[in-house]
Amino acid sequence: MSTIRCDIVSAEEEIFHGAAEMVIATGEMGELGIAPRHAPLITRLKAGHVRVILEGGDEQLFYVSGGVLEVQPQVVTVLADTAIRGKDLDEAAALQAKQEAERLLANRTDAMDIAEAEAKLVEALAQLQALERLRKNLKH
Repeated sequence: MSTIRCDIVSAEEEIFHGAAEMVIATGEMGELGIAPRHAPLITRLKAGHVRVILEGGDEQLFYVSGGVLEVQPQVVTVLADTAIRGKDLDEAAALQAKQEAERLLANRTDAMDIAEAEAKLVEALAQLQALERLRKNLKH
């Protein structure tokens, strides 16, 4: 099967660089599957997981805090403020962040605090969903 190069980059470092049979990510309008020879595309990503299916069918999972996905003829690039390998996600920290965001929402003060708490809650939930997806993949 043919492949496309995939680069996943955070503000701090390059997280992944390699050949992929398919890249699956959640865009603003829904889930996208990018295969070799996909039409050029630029879209914003929601916080969530990015799946990279490698040659031979192995899969790697990454969490991104949102960002931009760009598809060119030979490369898929994910640019994210935060990108973490699925195996490096910290469930305890994500649960703590979720609880803290829920506490802030329960003690509503001004609109700015509420928006910030909602953003933190969305990010924590996306990390927990990525961890759940990783666990499911390890069971198979």
